[in-house]
Amino acid sequence: MKQAPLAPEQLEKLKQFDSCTIANAIEEFDIRLRNEGFADSSIRCLFEDFPPMVGYAATVRIRTAEPPMEGHSYFDRLDWLDHVLSIPAPRVVVIQDMDSHPGLGSFIGEIHASILLALGCVGAVTNGGVRDLPAVRAMNFPLFARNVCVSHAFAHIFDFGKPLEMGHLEVQPGDLIHGDRHGFQTIPVEIADKVPARAHRIAEEEQEIIRVCRSADFSLTKLRNAVSSLGIKRQDIKP
Repeated sequence: MKQAPLAPEQLEKLKQFDSCTIANAIEEFDIRLRNEGFADSSIRCLFEDFPPMVGYAATVRIRTAEPPMEGHSYFDRLDWLDHVLSIPAPRVVVIQDMDSHPGLGSFIGEIHASILLALGCVGAVTNGGVRDLPAVRAMNFPLFARNVCVSHAFAHIFDFGKPLEMGHLEVQPGDLIHGDRHGFQTIPVEIADKVPARAHRIAEEEQEIIRVCRSADFSLTKLRNAVSSLGIKRQDIKP
């Protein structure tokens, strides 16, 4: 990791905002392109009513379509759990299915969610499949995935602790992850402690615009005045 982990209270502040507001706040720091840093819609949140998930990425790569070169099942290899514990808590396990058509089998279900929860993980993200949704939901364990599937097929660890790419997002071990019903993204650690304050200001500005738009005496003049007073450029107002 580039910097020391955030204090628990700083992480809690990040959880107070939805992912869209966090993304807006990150944009204002102008440290990455606006089309980077977040996964596309190929990976979706499966429990949309859950609050935002925030944690540091432990990275794992798997295959599910073909059997492993050695061993029989995913329980034959548990060394990847040491990598999980090497990442500061709270942890988010990010799993890249390396198959040409990911999602045939599931690596994460009730058993692995239980293991990861016991290891201080607060969620899992994969470009592959997951299963046992009612049981995992009952654990309050967030899942982000491409699809739901019936079987684990030949799910097995390929390697771990390396950079990944999924949903057009690059994830490094130790990256700070934020996700909710809109999707998931990384928060650059060099600005992570400053993001909540910026997000709070943006949320207040947006509420002012919304208040004007919903007022009984709305007019374009009042909208223009509100936008001008907040210093928001007209092109940033979405239809």
